[in-house]
Amino acid sequence: MAAEVLAQGGARVTVYDAMPSAGRKFLMAGRGGLNLTHSEPLPEFLARYREAMPHLRAAVEAFPPDALRDWSAALGEPTFVGSSGRVFPKTFKASPLLRAWLRRLDASGVRFAFRHCWTGWDEHDRLLFHTSEGQRAIEASATVLALGGASWPRLGSDGGWVDILAAKGVAISTLRPANSGFTVAWSDVFRDRFEGQPLKGVALTIGTHMVRGEAMITRSGIEGGAIYALSAELREAVLGLGQATLTIALRPDLDATALTTRLSGTRGKQSLANFLRKAAQLSPVGIGLMQEAAIASGRALASFSPAELAHLINAIPVQLTGIAPVDRAISTAGGVMFDELDDHFMLRRSPGVFAAGEMLDWEAPTGGYLLQASFATGAAAGRGVLAWLEKS
Repeated sequence: MAAEVLAQGGARVTVYDAMPSAGRKFLMAGRGGLNLTHSEPLPEFLARYREAMPHLRAAVEAFPPDALRDWSAALGEPTFVGSSGRVFPKTFKASPLLRAWLRRLDASGVRFAFRHCWTGWDEHDRLLFHTSEGQRAIEASATVLALGGASWPRLGSDGGWVDILAAKGVAISTLRPANSGFTVAWSDVFRDRFEGQPLKGVALTIGTHMVRGEAMITRSGIEGGAIYALSAELREAVLGLGQATLTIALRPDLDATALTTRLSGTRGKQSLANFLRKAAQLSPVGIGLMQEAAIASGRALASFSPAELAHLINAIPVQLTGIAPVDRAISTAGGVMFDELDDHFMLRRSPGVFAAGEMLDWEAPTGGYLLQASFATGAAAGRGVLAWLEKS
């Protein structure tokens, strides 16, 4: 996006990419349907960036969701708003959009140099790249760094830039997993039976933060959309205390009184699992979670009274013991601190060097917010370079 803005402004641009082809992480983002952005009103949209919002506001307002949708449509990929408010290309794929984009960049004179891994600067402030043919030094009038975070390193964003910039005195918040899963010490029985099973229509809570949606049981823990939406709070709790308690409500639309009434009927010869499935419309994996909680409390679930069962259904404690590795997270928190950047995303310590995208110190939930801010900060950095070139 920075290259496109620069080319439109008359600059000669080369994109250096460590990978053998362009946009590999972009293609990964579209693997399950490319969620470009979100349709909610801009004030609510901006609030998703939380403490980073003041630093991202100008960039997103200058290139808002509607502008991103128009941009996609101009490339032959019109978009639609899904039932959740998320915005997708009508083809639901990233590859046609990327191909059209690369054709347009090529037509505008943007060059690409692949298999060029940036390793820093030499004593003459030239950019250094490791290539298959050895080291290469490049002199540039201005540089945009768009090096990503540290998730999915096999796609190019391995966080190797952190040490390079830190050596120049740039303050960097530690890269941490964002929109990630968490580890749970499931029993062998639960793990073997319910790995890969979804929890649908649940409410997840930590502290004062509650999200409704879906989650997925994994062999090592729990992940999914509702987990990702709470990942910042869950992550900070785990990092601060070594663990965190996530509370799961299986039937959030039913209060304790209604559930107690349903569970006060005669069970007869039914197994407890069958009774809970029929009386409270619980899924097998939900009942399995109740069994896990009962075992952890030192009691048999069958010994719970109807009122205790009703309470447990909407307050199942799940102990999170750790965070899934950053290389498997959807995105990364942390990065170049905004105090290190001016209003045009230029590094104060390195005039003429700009930074954009996920390598900056912000995070956002899934739902199109990640791509939107990456596009918007890329465009802002491009405008910043044009202003810098004109001034200098």
